[in-house]
Amino acid sequence: MGILSAARRRRQARDIIDAVVSNMRQNLERLKYSTLAPSRYTVYLHPAEFERMETIVPVLQEQTIRALDEELRRLNAAPGRRRWRRRAAEPESEVRNAATDWHITFLADPDEELKEGDVFVDSELLRRARPDFGLGAPTRKVVTRHAGPSPATIEHTIGFPPPASRPRLLARIEYDDEAGHHFYDVTEECVTIGRGGVVHPVDLRIASSAEVSREHARIRRDAARDRFFLIDLSTRGTTVNGCPVARGFDEVDGRKQENGSETLLPDIAKIGLAGMVFLDFRKRP
Repeated sequence: MGILSAARRRRQARDIIDAVVSNMRQNLERLKYSTLAPSRYTVYLHPAEFERMETIVPVLQEQTIRALDEELRRLNAAPGRRRWRRRAAEPESEVRNAATDWHITFLADPDEELKEGDVFVDSELLRRARPDFGLGAPTRKVVTRHAGPSPATIEHTIGFPPPASRPRLLARIEYDDEAGHHFYDVTEECVTIGRGGVVHPVDLRIASSAEVSREHARIRRDAARDRFFLIDLSTRGTTVNGCPVARGFDEVDGRKQENGSETLLPDIAKIGLAGMVFLDFRKRP
């Protein structure tokens, strides 16, 4: 099979709208008295694709909002939901926008990771508390990539603490990179580290050359034992106090598959990323 021409790889504008609607449909947040749809969408395109679409972005935004509204009406009018309401003898769970308005942004991929024809949708629920949220606000941010003729999706989920609570400081990381000197407070059970990018969302983003992988390592906390573990996800390796750690993945059919290998982190440790960037890790008592 020959290589597809650029013209054949291009996405039609309606396909981009469909990708946003699909993301919304797949990432509804069910609450007790309602179901919320993500309200904010950032859509990344290949720079050449974005340049081709740039003049019609206002129309694209308008029609994406129209399509999202139509999808909400369709979901709320579904016969299956009406049958569920009669059977359960209680009000049906209305599907609605998590905010007052839809927020749609179209951008060119700044990391040059997307191929022409890829559509990358980053959606999130607004974090403003509402009465039917119960304890705290929604806690999910999802990114979805549509690539090739049969769209495939990947997810990256980020937890946020309820607005009224103060996150517990579990550890602190101090480091220098090309952007300067930094401190990073570890308040979650899992922290992904690397250069990051549109296709590779990370929690701690390192400004460095390509020797540091986009998704280089992950720190995992075992809450039951209050211990931290390091998982190497890189191409050029990771060290702890100067000692190389075992690679935490295998190559299977050209794709990374994590193998469960991880290294115990001492309470005070120096983590080396490809011998280029060093992170001073210190567990909080």
